[in-house]
Amino acid sequence: MSTGKHVAVLMGGWSSEREVSLNSGRACSAALKEAGYRVTDIDVRPDIAQVLAELRPDVAFNALHGPYGEDGCIQGVLEILRIPYTHSGVMASALAMNKDKAKKVMAAAGVPVTRHKVVDRLVAAREHVLPPPYVVKPVREGSSYGVLIVADDAQHPPQQLYASDWAHGNEVMVETYIPGKELTCAVMGDVALGVIDIQPVGQEFYDYDAKYRPGGSRHVLPAEISPNVYQNVQKLSLQAHRALGCRGVSRADFRFDDRLHGTGELICLEVNTQPGMTETSLVPEIAAHAGHDFPSFLSWVVEDASCDR
Repeated sequence: MSTGKHVAVLMGGWSSEREVSLNSGRACSAALKEAGYRVTDIDVRPDIAQVLAELRPDVAFNALHGPYGEDGCIQGVLEILRIPYTHSGVMASALAMNKDKAKKVMAAAGVPVTRHKVVDRLVAAREHVLPPPYVVKPVREGSSYGVLIVADDAQHPPQQLYASDWAHGNEVMVETYIPGKELTCAVMGDVALGVIDIQPVGQEFYDYDAKYRPGGSRHVLPAEISPNVYQNVQKLSLQAHRALGCRGVSRADFRFDDRLHGTGELICLEVNTQPGMTETSLVPEIAAHAGHDFPSFLSWVVEDASCDR
């Protein structure tokens, strides 16, 4: 049955995550049509404000990833145009996209985060900013773009940071490497859903290929961890979601040192305000496990849309 509501699905854009966003957007568009919405697909370009002002949809479904789509920019445009939109608002989006500032806010709210430093990439290329093992990542990127892992026996920092074609900004975050499981949990509204144990196949960590290549990772849902750890992941995911001011759907990523003689640490790495939205992406998979098929899940996201988020 048609809802009569006109939804503009915003996808593409011009960040390094353009292709990921197009995949999310196309999947969402098809599912929303199946759910009965009138849908217009928009490949976002710099004239997006004019396009939306002319189109005047009832809701903008934000399927953008990365800078300009996930960092508060498009959210600000939608606020000015007074078009209700999905996911988090301007401030929460900008905050969560800046990994350093997000960690500070989460830590203040009692969410455990890694020891880290933010430095110029050339500094991180010259010397070990932290004792190995550690991770180097761009401060404002997603989909594991530019992430480098430095092993505990590394003789020198990652020399890739010297590259003239480095496209991920001059500020990088260096954080302590936490061995063990990669866990992720989705928050839907004010409810923490299930926890997935992500197991990369043939990759050192959950990098771009592990995320998007068919067979690149195994998703164990529910994660096979003790009930108290499982519940703690859910509790901390909701805590982080609230601390950052997120709305709609978010996904929190964790490392859990479950080694035989490990520390047992559970550390929150980051919160994603615009998680991947293909039918097989992590959040829709978690939602399906909770009883929300893809069209009904996306319908919830659309009906949750608003301004002043």
